[in-house]
Amino acid sequence: MKAVLDGTVIAEADRQDLVSIEGNWYFPPQSVREGVLVDSPTPYTCPWKGACQYYTVSVGDTSLPDRAWAYPEPYPTAIERVGKDFSGYVAFWKEVEVVD
Repeated sequence: MKAVLDGTVIAEADRQDLVSIEGNWYFPPQSVREGVLVDSPTPYTCPWKGACQYYTVSVGDTSLPDRAWAYPEPYPTAIERVGKDFSGYVAFWKEVEVVD
């Protein structure tokens, strides 16, 4: 599967390596193209997943604040609920198209 922004592939991994949570595909951290994500200071803690790290997604002249996120250290109960350790996996908001 691929995450694409403005025609540029910013993440790519086999479907079996991704995790689907609440309708979002989470890509393994190593599958995300280097230099595309910039840490955002926006704070958020999910009641069941834990502390979230937001990112600005940047490709060429496009810069989308808080359009990607990850859970660097999800709660153990969240990992149990999902059935896979998704620590650091990255999901993207709607402007980033996820395709097979």
